[in-house]
Amino acid sequence: MHRISTGSPFESRMAYSRAVVRDKWCFVSGVTGYDYASMTMPEDVAEQARNCFATIFDVLAQAGFSRNDIMRVQYTVTDPADVEPLAPALQESLGDIRPAATMIIAGLIRPEMKIEVEVTALKP
Repeated sequence: MHRISTGSPFESRMAYSRAVVRDKWCFVSGVTGYDYASMTMPEDVAEQARNCFATIFDVLAQAGFSRNDIMRVQYTVTDPADVEPLAPALQESLGDIRPAATMIIAGLIRPEMKIEVEVTALKP
């Protein structure tokens, strides 16, 4: 088993790894829209989603996976009104892959967080 960290302060404080790789599987923890280098968060939900996927794709690459290996995605969105503005960013990131997905409307741990994305990838 291999654990991957992005260096996010949330990981150590909340006791989790950004991703865990085991054999052909990669489980990427929920990623929010922070730019982890600067710890800044855009206001726009679509930009937050783009940041989520940039982090996810980077972590997958570190683990030896590609975006095409994503089998499952779970979105947590804080406001149903953000679903339509979010759709173009989701299409850009996963439109050609179309993994199995669930979208949940729920609160997140910080008020600036509008979306969290979690993925599971499997190598062929």
